[in-house]
Amino acid sequence: MSKSLKDQFLKMGLTNDKKVKQAEKHIKKQTKITRTTGEVDETKIRAEQQRQEKAERDRLLNLQKKAEEEKKAVRAQVKQLIQMNRLTDYKGDVPHNFIFEKKVKKINVTAKISDQLAKGRLAIAELEGVFELIPPVVAEKIRQREPDWPIILNEKAPDTGDAEEDDPYAAYEIPDDLMW
Repeated sequence: MSKSLKDQFLKMGLTNDKKVKQAEKHIKKQTKITRTTGEVDETKIRAEQQRQEKAERDRLLNLQKKAEEEKKAVRAQVKQLIQMNRLTDYKGDVPHNFIFEKKVKKINVTAKISDQLAKGRLAIAELEGVFELIPPVVAEKIRQREPDWPIILNEKAPDTGDAEEDDPYAAYEIPDDLMW
């Protein structure tokens, strides 16, 4: 059987035990490095994936925060529109009923204001639990900015002559002093 190269060099005296052990340590170190480089690559890949996932989460969070800030700004604009354009002297003795969130609500207004509300010349907007009267132009601006804002606006019905012709009660006159 042939002897290993290490044994042959030791027998000839070309090397000593100290150098042989040092060479063996170096070889073990090299094999260990080559084994761990595969794991290091996997670790690097995992770290890169985690970094990318974190960047994506941060980007989504930033988008959510930006959307919330924009929504908050729009709500502030709507509140300002209502506060700047609301009517202040509308209180009177005539009750005006309207539907708000599937419930009938009532505000007391003057007869003139009640007529304007019925014809769609004024709108009712809710602001912090209080109903405010605003012009229909402002109500449309609010609907453009915030479509879900609670606004009650009677749409103006188009005047059609056909409805009057088919009305069986057209011959009966309603007294002007009758309040419904």
